[in-house]
Amino acid sequence: MSYTKLLFQVDSGVAVITLNRPDKSNAFDDEMTRELLDALKQIERDSAIRAIVLTGAGKNFCAGQDLAAFLERQNSPEGLSVREHLLNGYNKIVTKIRTIEKPFIAAVNGAAAGAGLGICCACDLRYASEIAKFRMAFIGIGLAPDSGTSFLLPRIVGYGRALEMALTNELVDAREAYAFGLANKIFPPDELMDATMNLAKQLANAPTRGIGLTKRAFNRALVTDLDGALDYEAFIQNIAVETQDHQEGVNAFLEKRAAAYTGK
Repeated sequence: MSYTKLLFQVDSGVAVITLNRPDKSNAFDDEMTRELLDALKQIERDSAIRAIVLTGAGKNFCAGQDLAAFLERQNSPEGLSVREHLLNGYNKIVTKIRTIEKPFIAAVNGAAAGAGLGICCACDLRYASEIAKFRMAFIGIGLAPDSGTSFLLPRIVGYGRALEMALTNELVDAREAYAFGLANKIFPPDELMDATMNLAKQLANAPTRGIGLTKRAFNRALVTDLDGALDYEAFIQNIAVETQDHQEGVNAFLEKRAAAYTGK
């Protein structure tokens, strides 16, 4: 599938997805939603892709939903079920990012708001430009949270800070985001992509199966108790110990050399 609203490239095991509607602050319309879901399917199927960077074209990361496109559908003769819109769009995107067993890094180059913040939170790590800004945005137009923000944001920054962002529509700058734990690291704007790509290439050469199992463990730990987490750790460790990457890691340690992981 060729894309008109995304840029998609793969190099050295790293896929870079660039949301490409800079004139709309990379806000989502239906076509960009379909294209991102298709790109995520490709990433899931392609074993040569072992790390993913998600960023935005121009000066912003993603402003969330394109309201003009949304209102056009809502006011059409067919109407629009908001529930179906979310279930078939953002919910699938967030779920895919969380469950694809490869590392996702958001390179937050500017504003991330609404559904854009939800997708940012779904990524495993967030590197941000010093000019990046984060906003829940929903309450600003009388809406409740969606795109996973009510689940993910409190788990990243804590309940109190997340609720404050949701109720006040506070704009959080990059330094605050770093202090809250929303941004893992911040960089000058002209250094963001180089730093993100360096991390992505490092992760693309890491034991991919182990990373995937780690994501499984952390996802499960968000919704279970300590006994459940311990039991699940034992379950996935039983899988990890049988991987080629584990054997390579052990051999490299014993032979005092760098490991050459293949992601298997």
